[in-house]
Formats: sequence, C-alpha cells, structure tokens
Amino acid sequence: MPDTSRITSHAETLIEALPYIRKYAGSTFVIKYGGHAMGNPTLTGYFAQDIVLLKMIGINPVVVHGGGPQIGKMLDRLGIKTRFINGLRVTDHETAKIAEMVLAGSINKEISGAINRAGGRAVGITGKDSKLVTARKITRNQPAEGSMIEQVTDLGFVGEPETIDTSVLDLMNKSNVIPVIAPVASDEKGDTYNINADTMAGAIAGAMKAQRLFLLSDVPGVQDKDGKLLTGLNSKEIIALIDDGTIRGGMIPKVKTCLAALDQGVSACTIIDGRVQHAILLEIFTNEGSGTLMRGKPSTSTKSGFA
Repeated sequence: MPDTSRITSHAETLIEALPYIRKYAGSTFVIKYGGHAMGNPTLTGYFAQDIVLLKMIGINPVVVHGGGPQIGKMLDRLGIKTRFINGLRVTDHETAKIAEMVLAGSINKEISGAINRAGGRAVGITGKDSKLVTARKITRNQPAEGSMIEQVTDLGFVGEPETIDTSVLDLMNKSNVIPVIAPVASDEKGDTYNINADTMAGAIAGAMKAQRLFLLSDVPGVQDKDGKLLTGLNSKEIIALIDDGTIRGGMIPKVKTCLAALDQGVSACTIIDGRVQHAILLEIFTNEGSGTLMRGKPSTSTKSGFA
C-alpha cells in the first residue's frame, strides 16, 4: 500500500510553490555561484538541478560564478605569491592570465557540464564574449606603512564593470540556453581584468533589470550581533546595520552589491547559504524562504521569498 502521507507531503509542496511559479514565469534571475559549495560535486549537482528546474518552468536563470580558492590553489602550485588588499587579490599580468585560465577554463566548464548533465543546455562565456562586459581598472586607498595618510594602491589587473551589453544574454533568455558567466572582461584597450564575481553578478542583474539577484555564500545570510539570521531587510535598514557595525567584514561588499542592484531596478536580492541542498528552490518556492532577502523599500509582506 502506498505511503499516502509521503505522497500528500509532496503534493502540498507543489501547491505551496504554485503561486511563486505563476509570479516568476518569464522573469530573469541572476545567480552568483561561489564559496566552498563550488568545490563539492554533490552540492554542484543539486545546484545544477535547481538551475535546470528554473529554466523548465519558465524562469530565465543567468549564472555568474566565482573561483577565488581555485585560483589560489593554482598560484600556489605554480609557486606564485600574491597578496590581498581589502579582500581583492593584487593581480599582475601573469596572475591575470592564470585567473582567466582557471575561471574561463576548468571552473566554467565544470559548472556548464553539471547543468548539461542535469538536463539543461548551458553555454559557458566570459565578460569578453560579445562585448558583454567592458571593464575599467580599479584602485584602493590604504594607509601608507607607518603613516595614517592614505595612498592610492595599484591592484594591477583588477577591474569592475564599466558598461554592460546584455544583447547576448537577451538572446539566450529567448531560447532554452542557460548562460554561465566567468567574471573576466577586457577594457577598451583590450587588457584583461579579473572582476569580483559578486560585483559582476550585481552589475549584470542591474543591467538586465532582473527580478531577483541571488548571492550564494558560505554563510546563512546577514546576521544580527547575536548571530540570529535577519530574513528581511530594506535599504535603510542595511545602511544602519553597516553604520552600527552589525554588518562587517566580507559581508559589507556583498550587501553593497545588493544595494547597487536594487538602485538599478532589481526587485529583490537574497544572500543564501550555498552549502544547503536546493537552497535556491527553498528561497523561491516556499513560504518560509531561506537566507536574507533585501528590498529597496519597506514591505508589508512577511514572506522573505516573495518579492
């Protein structure tokens, strides 16, 4: 005799997801995939299944991936020493070539392959392809050694998006192709720059006026000073939490990426734990949601995932 309770549970899950499927049909979701989950084949498989499911029900996923740990391992293997300033790797010409090899080569193809094995049709590209992203060089200010006076520090071939041409992504959205983007781009002179994956994803989401931006990380989301997860925040609350020191360290650039995307017209951004199986589906299609959802304005909705 069939286990009716189990079957009923599955049916209830589908019914709970139905209003979200209706709401998001035809929408674009930009999803930054990174963190330690990227190095776990099992979690990569779950992630790929989530992406394929989104495409099959009429949502257009655009995947942007990171690869900092993998770049670090390759540099160590080659005996190349690097340093970081404010979380950004100082990148000379040789390091930039290695970063591109790792990001656009092995990592990009591994993620694309996982999506294809899960039943999708993924195509791996970089910001260079079809002039998707034009980069500009960035610098950082930091105090000079033994002084409180700040000086401009050259990070080498580290960039940020200056302009974005979404035409190739728009074409993919109209087909059954899922773009998987490595955060590498050229400037107007043709020099190659490594771009932070969160920054790249946020800029692409803003340019596409995406419905949602997801940043998969190694933490559950934004937490208060007691370590409790904050499930829903608006822009004013985020700024206040930065000012009072609740949001600090590596979480600051992530939430600032979300703030910038919201300012450009993205409806909502979510930081979720990529180590959780099917974290994206839990956030999108359940009433409880997952992670920290951020909106530009206060919302009367109590459901973190309905944006």
